[in-house]
This record gives sequence, C-alpha cells and structure tokens, in this order.
Amino acid sequence: MLNEIAVVSIKVFLSIILSGLIGAEREVRQKWAGLRTHILVGVGSTLIVLTSLHLFDIYKASSTVVDPTRMISGIVTGIGFLCAGTIIRSGPQVFGLTTAATLWIVSGVGIAVGAGDYVSAIVVSVVVFIVLIGLRSIEQKLTRNFKSENPSRQ
Repeated sequence: MLNEIAVVSIKVFLSIILSGLIGAEREVRQKWAGLRTHILVGVGSTLIVLTSLHLFDIYKASSTVVDPTRMISGIVTGIGFLCAGTIIRSGPQVFGLTTAATLWIVSGVGIAVGAGDYVSAIVVSVVVFIVLIGLRSIEQKLTRNFKSENPSRQ
C-alpha cells in the first residue's frame, strides 16, 4: 500500500512539475490559460490514466473485458473541446492557438506520466518549453523582416 502511494505521488508531482513548466511560460506571457490551468489539465490526465490502469488491474482476472486506452481516448476528445474554447477569432486575426496547443500537449504529458512513460514526458516538456521560449525571438525577427519586405501584409 505504501509503495502504491509513493508511485502515485511521484507521478502526480512529476505531472505538476512538467505541466507547470509549460504553464509558467503561458503565465509569464499573460495568456488566458496559465500556470494553474496547465497543471490542472496535466494532473487530471494523469489521474484518469491511473484510474484506467487501476480498473484494468481489478478486472483483468475476470471475464469482463476492460480496455485502459478507452479512457485515454476520452481525455483526448475532452481536451479537444477545452482547447477549442481557448481559440478566439477577431476579424482576420486568430488568438489562443499556441495556448490551445500547449493545453493539448500538457494533456499528453499527463497521459504519459500516468502510464509511467517518464522519459517521453520529460523530453516533450523540455522541448515544448524550449520552443515556447527560444523560438519566440526568431519568430519575431522573421515577422519583422517579412512585414518590412511586404508592406501590403501589415
């Protein structure tokens, strides 16, 4: 029992740290979905995977067929609706796409952590953080250069 509590605690705390890493960047940029939202999505996804695997363990000895991946597909569907709600169109501009993408990724990170795929979860979280931080300046430079070369696109 204590070992199970330790494993679950490690998974939940890892989910908090990884989701929080991505959510912190969104928070610093003052986006609608920030630190708390990203952590909640990641931890929620982890919980659903843990529950799915737990149910699988309970019923694997019985004749009842339980597929733990069905709950994971429910996460992906539900997160799709949540992400769609973060995307706003105002005239020709669209806002919230990056935040929607980070919520989707954080959900995947939570799924990976819940399933015990720590390496993938850590690598993806670090890569996403680098993309969010590092590519922002490159994106701004490209935008400035493109707009100065094509004034009709402003």
